[in-house]
Amino acid sequence: MPIEHVSDTARWVAVHRAMESERPDALFRDPFARRLAGERGEAIHRQMGGQDWVSWSTITRTVLFDATVIDLVGRGEVDTVVNLAAGLDSRPWRLPLPATLRWVDVDYPDVLEYKAGVLAGERPSCRYEPASADLASDAERGALLDRLRIKTGKALVITEGLLIYLTEAQVGALAGDIHARTGARYWLTDLASPGLLKIMIRTWGKRAKAGGAPFQFAPAAGPAFFQPFGWREASVRSFLEAARRIRREMPLAWLWRLLGTFQSAEAQGGYSAALLLERQPGS
Repeated sequence: MPIEHVSDTARWVAVHRAMESERPDALFRDPFARRLAGERGEAIHRQMGGQDWVSWSTITRTVLFDATVIDLVGRGEVDTVVNLAAGLDSRPWRLPLPATLRWVDVDYPDVLEYKAGVLAGERPSCRYEPASADLASDAERGALLDRLRIKTGKALVITEGLLIYLTEAQVGALAGDIHARTGARYWLTDLASPGLLKIMIRTWGKRAKAGGAPFQFAPAAGPAFFQPFGWREASVRSFLEAARRIRREMPLAWLWRLLGTFQSAEAQGGYSAALLLERQPGS
């Protein structure tokens, strides 16, 4: 199988970032993506197939997440970023971040070691630190988040491309831990709709599941899923709308829009989006 572990999906995503970076009209430049993807990433890219149906959303997500990070940091809302399941993200090296910003990448030890090896000799723009943990382990996750607890109340937690692989129970536990044990003010994540989840399972589900990375999380409640855990919606930015604006639409997007005039918001994909959550007042 092209994907043998959920962490392999980071190499797949890195190929998409490299593809965008190499375009003459690139919306972002990730000079490390091709190296980080490596030969294994290229193999996954070839074997998974249907790349145009995937890369548009990865590219759009990257653009939206980059903009959110830069905006929050630039306005002084955030002085610490905790990137859970960071994978092969290179924002601490490629974004113009202040030297005083603390950025913590959390992932499996082998993922962090691989990234450190590829980026050896490169200097991050901010205060970067890796922190290894198995986020699926309640004990490891709790111990790590307790250690990283931010006293300033100006932390941003990122879970990019993570939640889709978890169950609702696991996401609920994670949401509660982030709220209770990090002191984070904001949480940036991506959220799939039930309709999109069905398409993903039908298209790539068997291969992803066989590799230990089944697609699972797409709550019917949408962003409201997180309210019982102390989070409220700060902004929701549709991938479909953003992709049209930045000219990175998926194939046959015009047909989806046409069909959408006869469908409910949920059927159209609704909250397949970049979701920024903020801590509920008084919680």
